[in-house]
Amino acid sequence: MTITQLYYVLAVAEHKNFTLAAEKCFVTQPTLSMQIQKLEEELDIQIFDRSKKPIQLTEIGAKIVQQAKNIVNESDRIKDIVDQQKGYFGGEFKIGIIPTIMPTLLPMFLNNFIKKYPKINLIIEEHNTEEIIKRLKSGHLDAAIAATPLEEESIKEIVLYYEPFVGYFPENHKNTGKEEIDIDDLDVENILLLQDGHCFRDGILNLCKNANLKRDSHFQLESGSFETLIKLADEGLGITLLPYLHTLDLSEKTKLNLRHFKEPRPAREVSLIFPKNELKIHIIDALRSTISGVVKGAIAFHNVQIISPLLKNKRST
Repeated sequence: MTITQLYYVLAVAEHKNFTLAAEKCFVTQPTLSMQIQKLEEELDIQIFDRSKKPIQLTEIGAKIVQQAKNIVNESDRIKDIVDQQKGYFGGEFKIGIIPTIMPTLLPMFLNNFIKKYPKINLIIEEHNTEEIIKRLKSGHLDAAIAATPLEEESIKEIVLYYEPFVGYFPENHKNTGKEEIDIDDLDVENILLLQDGHCFRDGILNLCKNANLKRDSHFQLESGSFETLIKLADEGLGITLLPYLHTLDLSEKTKLNLRHFKEPRPAREVSLIFPKNELKIHIIDALRSTISGVVKGAIAFHNVQIISPLLKNKRST
């Protein structure tokens, strides 16, 4: 039994196709099939039921795949130990970022990171929180940046910063004249929200303590863009809430419509998250250090109330 054979088994289990698995492993299909067959002969069992389309795991095959994941992870950990001992920061590192954080945070730290660690091939993917969790658990991401807490037992969270919610009230709105607002100033039936699947939307619903907001009788919005929400608010179609970092690049005219909440300000907790096996932890630590260094200058809020990204009650800190 070899680590390579286990890699091949995991690839077929994931893609349910020998040809596609071989392409992903950069080997020929006969080579991959032969190695898996050798493993099955050695163990005297069938890992895959080849009579089904797509290929399925046998009952014992499912158990072997689960153990193979553990073995492959531990073999990768040996490489990590060597890299850390040598002080080597290099190789491929896949990180996921949720859409409401990617446009503002990534430009803040990416240039600094790649200059400091030029040998790391940073692969950045944009996914919603649900997909990020799925990819972290399956090993398709090394780490991610998302709103927390997520309450996932197999995932660790390191808080990077707290990002306040900021109200956007169009000109002539009744609350435009206020210097600071509170939650009671929100007209929950007229809040323009991002489409379903965005945790920032769920955070707003938690903030308003009303997960069943009425839909406007004239239109139904399905947008993933804060810019769209701002423009609709300017047209008198409602108000909206924005993450603080997103407000920094707005025009001076647009900023006149922003209103901060009274302290403690409602905020989202943004964290670097990764599997508890802590593979490539030295690169994860390098990311945390780089991001923390640039963000602390942009966000200096401390008296905040953390709003959960999961649809439920809020908690304080």
